[in-house]
Amino acid sequence: MTDYARLDAWIDAHFDEEVRFLQELVRVPTDTPPGDNAPHAERTAELLQGFGLPAEAHPVPAQEVRDYGLQSITNLIVRREYGAGGPRIALNAHGDVVPPGDGWQHDPYGGEIDGGSLYGRAAAVSKSDFASFTFALRALEAVARPGRGAVELHFTYDEEFGGLLGPGWLLSQGLTRPDLLIAAGFSYEVVTAHNGCLQMEVTVHGKMAHAAIPDSGVDALQAAVGILEALYAQNARYRNIRSRVPGISHPYLNIGRIEGGTNTNVVPGKVVFKLDRRMIPEENAAEVEADIRRVIGDAAASRPGIAVDIKRLLLANSMRPLPGSQPLVQAIQKHGQELFGEPIPAMGTPLYTDVRLYAEAGIPGVIYGAGPRTVLESHAKRNDERVVMEDLRRATKVIARTLADLLAPA
Repeated sequence: MTDYARLDAWIDAHFDEEVRFLQELVRVPTDTPPGDNAPHAERTAELLQGFGLPAEAHPVPAQEVRDYGLQSITNLIVRREYGAGGPRIALNAHGDVVPPGDGWQHDPYGGEIDGGSLYGRAAAVSKSDFASFTFALRALEAVARPGRGAVELHFTYDEEFGGLLGPGWLLSQGLTRPDLLIAAGFSYEVVTAHNGCLQMEVTVHGKMAHAAIPDSGVDALQAAVGILEALYAQNARYRNIRSRVPGISHPYLNIGRIEGGTNTNVVPGKVVFKLDRRMIPEENAAEVEADIRRVIGDAAASRPGIAVDIKRLLLANSMRPLPGSQPLVQAIQKHGQELFGEPIPAMGTPLYTDVRLYAEAGIPGVIYGAGPRTVLESHAKRNDERVVMEDLRRATKVIARTLADLLAPA
């Protein structure tokens, strides 16, 4: 029978070391864009080597990275083999993160500790789980010493751009094939499903003209307004489509960027806008994209002289629960409730993540790690991102106990 008390005690005894590890990770920027993330992988591998955990470095070819719009990506795999007969469990966290932006009261790359929280860009999402997963693995080997199965750490650098050069690249290159997956998440819920995301760039072409003789041109901005009105009307109808997954409500659409025109005295000849369509797990991505294209096409067709180009920027499928994830869910819920003193619900999230790529490969997985109840609390993607250190400590214990359960003798 697993000695959970000894696992917990090991993590407590090494928690200061875990915090210092996280601080070191926060202090190496991984802003994406520009996406120069190989230096962080190099530093991570150096620190892991110091723990006796050698990491395989898998650099993505430079031209592929540049074509993707980034500068460098090196993904890491730590493999720990314990013997035949047990599952191979992967723990995945991503190191890339959006730039810090303005309004910080703490150095975004300082790893400062204030009021029981550690501050910094990616402190919560998801360098905190570089730490929780690494120290859960160390505790497992120091205390439980499993004799079967395997654990892999996957530290990847392409979540913000969709994951195809992160987990997607490791999987497509045949570098890994785990049986189960735990991916970076928050401590108070175990996520088994998430939304998908379709991002598109729409270019509305008209004809420039002098504002003194507007009839000699075709106003692309006026046409774009009509298209946007049609999309917003469609967005209102999405509220009537409800997901059956707890934690996920309905589809929605956001127009996040628009630009066009050349000057105030010129009829705009071109307008470009970008949209983001979140898809609930029950939706079919191909049907969603076809419907968006239909709405845009119908709105543009009523305006003579207007042409529209539509380019897909991203298609991230939703993650649906796979039956094989139940042992993960049950173990995390059991230990989470004991350590956090409250039930840990299994639910969906309206976010989309690169975890879907494991699910698409048929690998059952869940999202669970160190962090608060909500993204809002963590300040992820905002100023003063932080992780509560007690959440980090307790989540590390939950992961260590879960690994010990799943790798225990049959």
